[in-house]
Amino acid sequence: MDILLPRSDFVFKLIFGDSRNTDILASFLQAVIDLPAREYEEITVIDPHLKREYGDDKLGILDVRIMTKSGNEINVEIQVEPLPYLKERIVFYSSKMITQQINKSQAYNTIKRVICIVITGYTLLHENEKYHNKFQLYDKNTDTRFSDLLEINTLELSKIPKTEDNSELYNWIRFLKAKKKEELDMVADTNPNIQKAVGIVLELSADEAQRLIYEEHEKVRMDNLVRYYGGFEDGEAEGEAKAKANTARITKLFLKQYTPERISKELNLPMEYVTGFLNMVQD
Repeated sequence: MDILLPRSDFVFKLIFGDSRNTDILASFLQAVIDLPAREYEEITVIDPHLKREYGDDKLGILDVRIMTKSGNEINVEIQVEPLPYLKERIVFYSSKMITQQINKSQAYNTIKRVICIVITGYTLLHENEKYHNKFQLYDKNTDTRFSDLLEINTLELSKIPKTEDNSELYNWIRFLKAKKKEELDMVADTNPNIQKAVGIVLELSADEAQRLIYEEHEKVRMDNLVRYYGGFEDGEAEGEAKAKANTARITKLFLKQYTPERISKELNLPMEYVTGFLNMVQD
């Protein structure tokens, strides 16, 4: 049976964004972030929309937004293909989650922690080979932490090593990367909550109505990606024309077994766009 991919944002939200699956969500969060166990006793999936302060503000829509028992906020974002300015977007969203906690009558000491988990299907950080990185505000010269109010965790699916590291997080990454039922079956026995998540994926995959929605979602995503990776940020008509030309040129060189680096150089296209397009068509 062909499975619906767990790393699709559509499937991801159905699993982790469903208030009936807070046990699965808590298990995943505990594998990623370091919070006291009591924080997971009451976790709530809340409205993913970030409020506009002014009419022309950007409307932020998060993938899964969670509040813990004491009011800490967690945002989980999944991005399979390279997205320009993702780091800036994550910092912007995280900062907005902080500023929206207080109004003029409240004291700053009421601010709760904001933790972001960004999952990518590609290499976001080229500075190291770790698949899990954690960033906070600190002085790099003295390794002194300034505050723990803001934390950003990155999980890069492309970096997971073939050798297990005996962590719960490693098994969750294997679950998210699974493309076949056999891969789901192999990871299901590692954790009761992963087993439950696998069951949901298999149930969704067998549901014809959900599969149709998934396929339509993926079609729209693919169409947008082809336009984007071909036309970048041009207008729709101009972007469509560039998309067709760049798609053909990248594909032609790829079939000649050119490396992504060489394709980028030959076509004078940014490396992230070339690798993103190739990831998309090979997925």
